[in-house]
Amino acid sequence: MRKLPTSGESSNESGGESGEATVESLASADFSPDKMHPTVKALGWVSLFSDLASKMVYPITPLFLTAVLGAPVWTLGVVEGIAESTASLIKLYSGWLSDRAGQRKPFAVAGYGLGAISKLGLAIAGGWGTVLGARLLDRVGKGLRAAPRDALIAENCAPEQRGRAYGLHHSLETIGEVLGPLVGLVFLWQFAQNYRGVFLLAFLPAAIGVLVLLKGVKESRLANESNRRRSVPRFTFQGLSSTYRQYLGIVALFGLGNSSDAFLLLRSQDLGFSGPGLLLLYAAFNLVSVLLATAVGRTSDRVGRVPLLMMGYGLFALVYLGFAIATSPAFIWILFLFYGLYNALTRGVQKALVADLVHPQRKGAEIGTFHMLVGLAALPASLFAGFLYTQVAVGAPFYFSAAVSALSAGLLWRLRLPMGASDRT
Repeated sequence: MRKLPTSGESSNESGGESGEATVESLASADFSPDKMHPTVKALGWVSLFSDLASKMVYPITPLFLTAVLGAPVWTLGVVEGIAESTASLIKLYSGWLSDRAGQRKPFAVAGYGLGAISKLGLAIAGGWGTVLGARLLDRVGKGLRAAPRDALIAENCAPEQRGRAYGLHHSLETIGEVLGPLVGLVFLWQFAQNYRGVFLLAFLPAAIGVLVLLKGVKESRLANESNRRRSVPRFTFQGLSSTYRQYLGIVALFGLGNSSDAFLLLRSQDLGFSGPGLLLLYAAFNLVSVLLATAVGRTSDRVGRVPLLMMGYGLFALVYLGFAIATSPAFIWILFLFYGLYNALTRGVQKALVADLVHPQRKGAEIGTFHMLVGLAALPASLFAGFLYTQVAVGAPFYFSAAVSALSAGLLWRLRLPMGASDRT
């Protein structure tokens, strides 16, 4: 990729703050290139326990919703779309407020706490409206914690460590995502079709994650003092760099085709997978992701983020094309394994690229913008997928997603990164 100088762009589009180079150089000086900061590690463990709980319940929620509660398929798109999009607005303002407060941790504690409580809501659900409420509570929690947590990671590692830091966080996060379905699987083997019991059990690791956060995560004194000294302006899109705006546009386009994974699970259910089988599928998907995430993060530090993201978007297109034409359970297994590779190529890497492109004095708000756009795209993506699945053909939403992803990969190829962003091509 061709690089563009940013000296003029930074002063015009970021409000003319002069501390950017100083902040980045201080960050580089304060952190050892050979050791990961304890706060980054602790946040990874928090996400491990939180995602262990979430992935105990997520793979069986579509089955619980449609088979146990008797809700129609279209409600799946409504529940997932509304939940993700409502949370997206909170993701923006939680980042902005954490900038203003000079504290990230309280937002993370509140967010992970709400996620834990939501598991109890699922356990008592008597209709799809209650499931929607529980999912909203869970996603509101994610909205509160996501941008402040990612800002904490960025503030507790040197710029050249970001790919490794987000890769490590993603690896620990995904270990929880592997263990969660397996724990749920063992429970269902012992207590067949007791989905409410799985939801209750999931509360325990979620609560442990909150305790680890309270005890193990320390905020950087430098970050707190510097944020308190600066008046962070009310967010507008005009405050973002042109490169970051272009990247967010591509992310939003891709998001319109990236409907909820619940539709992949629903498609698998149509081809014969039951509750235990769905949990095992999701465990395999996450296992591939966790085995590759750290290596992918290190590679992105060396060769750049964009080539890996392009590969991920292209692989996404092929996987969704496969779901559109799948006719056997064996093929579904192969698709989920490659979906894990897509996840490894994109999840941590795109966060690292966001950290490269945001203004160092507005990390929380500008990272929140990324999360907001991803979440806002989830509502039309899931609603449209539900419409296509029920009204056109079961393969239609997957064909649509494949086309949108392929287009997004092509636009990434044209993205020109500024000097200093992590791109080596």
